[in-house]
Amino acid sequence: MRWLPALSMMLVSVISYIDRNTLALLAPTILRDTHLSVTQYGWVVSAYSVLFTIGNPMWGKILDRIGLRRGMSAAVSLWSLASAAHAFAGGFGGFATARGALGLGEGAASPGGLRIVVQTLPASSRSRGMALTFSGGSAGAILTPLIITPIAEAFGWRAAFWFTGLLGALWVAWWLLLSQRAEVRKIEVDAGVASADLTKPRIGDPRFWAFLLAYSLGALPLGFVTYSAAIYLSRVLGVPQRTIGAVLWIPPLGSEIGVFFWGWLADRMADGRASRLKVVGRLLPVGVLLGFPLAAAGLSRSFPLVMAHLFLAMFVASAFQILPLIYGTEVFSRAYAGYLGGVASGSYGAGLALLMPLFGRLFDLHQYNLAFSLAALCPVAGYLCWRAISAR
Repeated sequence: MRWLPALSMMLVSVISYIDRNTLALLAPTILRDTHLSVTQYGWVVSAYSVLFTIGNPMWGKILDRIGLRRGMSAAVSLWSLASAAHAFAGGFGGFATARGALGLGEGAASPGGLRIVVQTLPASSRSRGMALTFSGGSAGAILTPLIITPIAEAFGWRAAFWFTGLLGALWVAWWLLLSQRAEVRKIEVDAGVASADLTKPRIGDPRFWAFLLAYSLGALPLGFVTYSAAIYLSRVLGVPQRTIGAVLWIPPLGSEIGVFFWGWLADRMADGRASRLKVVGRLLPVGVLLGFPLAAAGLSRSFPLVMAHLFLAMFVASAFQILPLIYGTEVFSRAYAGYLGGVASGSYGAGLALLMPLFGRLFDLHQYNLAFSLAALCPVAGYLCWRAISAR
């Protein structure tokens, strides 16, 4: 029962990723029916990312202040309505508006997950707790093609968005029951520890920027693969929509395995606070090296090989979710866990907002190898920034 709140946050993360990935999965069909270009599609994704960037720190502060019960109920209600609103969109403006509202609401998922972990689990279990709550994202990406493809084929792509809105409504009803538990209802105003190192995250603190850059740039291949895979498979390899729906669960399976692997490994290697920080420094360069093969995916025309590249890319990128969060929650007070989770995911959303239109433009120009290479270099940049700043 101790893990039930974390499991519930994992479930809402599953729902949030089904909501956001439905558009990516059905993009070939939606772009054909609505006559949107890939560049316009990139700007629609950017609209989501901009509001997601704003929503994450906003919801982080809200959850830290008013608590998980009320905050998560409001956020999930908002994004469920926004997800259903995609069914009414017929062009660029409609999709951009619905997508922006979805991003604003879904900004609560990551800070809520981190908040529940530090609030309900002991320190010895928190890396695995982070892995559990963040695994909901990859689990949602795995489930999206398996669930949404049959609905879209049977009733059309608009019905798929109605279904996603229903999922959110059902979770809110469950959450109102579960969140009556004392450990969930409490508002942890000051969980600070006496150590001077466990302080409030501030913009002027170099460690804060090391944390943000490692997360935002390192995890960016997750978004790139999520939003680009279906289009690449369709336009370059000629894979039909039905086959895409049948196989697109494979790349996020890499992320699902990855978050548990990196979380378990970090807990296994750590034997104290100082050691946990050293573990982050040892594992991040491993992730950098393992991320390079993504650059080769844009050169391949082999369907199985491309899928293998995408699987590995998402497995590796999940390290840049878990490890920076370990770093952030070790050097800053857990009273600000919601805010930390929010600014981390917000910075990730900002990176997507800036780069997805560029990736979309490169796809329109058939410069696929350049797009994949740029995505592969983002974790390198994130690690180098983290290394340079944290060393100070």
